[in-house]
Amino acid sequence: MFEIFGYEFMQRAVLATILTSLACGVIGVYIVTKRIVFIAGGISHSCFGGLGLSFYLGLNPLIGLLPFSVVSALTLGILSKKTKVSEDTAIGILWSLGVAVGIILIYLTPGYAPDLMTYLFGNILTVPASDIWLMVGIDIVILLTVLLFYKEFLAMCFDEEFTKVTGVSADILYLILLALIALAVVAMIKVVGIILIIAMLSIPASISRKFSHNMRNMMIYSSVVGAILSFVGLYLSYEFDLPSGAVIIMVMGIVYLVISGVSYLRQKANQKKFAAEFNA
Repeated sequence: MFEIFGYEFMQRAVLATILTSLACGVIGVYIVTKRIVFIAGGISHSCFGGLGLSFYLGLNPLIGLLPFSVVSALTLGILSKKTKVSEDTAIGILWSLGVAVGIILIYLTPGYAPDLMTYLFGNILTVPASDIWLMVGIDIVILLTVLLFYKEFLAMCFDEEFTKVTGVSADILYLILLALIALAVVAMIKVVGIILIIAMLSIPASISRKFSHNMRNMMIYSSVVGAILSFVGLYLSYEFDLPSGAVIIMVMGIVYLVISGVSYLRQKANQKKFAAEFNA
């Protein structure tokens, strides 16, 4: 099993797994707690426009994706908070607009875009060293921002009106959170691809919620669970020659379903035990 780590591309893949899991573990908890999974999906899919722009201009796709994804996230937040456009409508508009822009720009790009499928469905085995450093930078920005605004984010997740007491506008905090989601999306795009990013953001955080409701503990559990399950998926994809991103998400989904099933059965057993003791 461990002989696979002798390959340089696998070493980079493991590093990318750890870095991505850290970003997802922290941001995913906010996404699940505040119930904005669909918004995260809208941001990730709108990034396809940034991918098309990168191919068209001949840039490193991640360099082009970074500003495009952040601008898309902030536009989504401003539309939903400052105008009469409903949140789900704003998501639908930006989602489809981003994809449309990406398709047109890729069509106008001379030649063939060989890495397009990698960004759509992920291929962690192709992550270069430059992308690893970009992921490190994104993780640092996410962690520092969360540490700086931890109490404010906590208040916003459960009571936006209470954030006024902290002296920070709830709308500004919301835009900052969306920008962090956009950064996490950029970090994940090579790992699981645009199509599967929403699962990577939500599943580890949802699993952690089964074991704790403390926000800090959830972030730690989510990051650790995400890293372990991503590694298992990475190893299985290597052994069976399957797409890495899809296998990682499949492993996470199966584990979540198993934990949810066990939790449900345990809850039912406790209810029956309580009913029997009560009737006795």
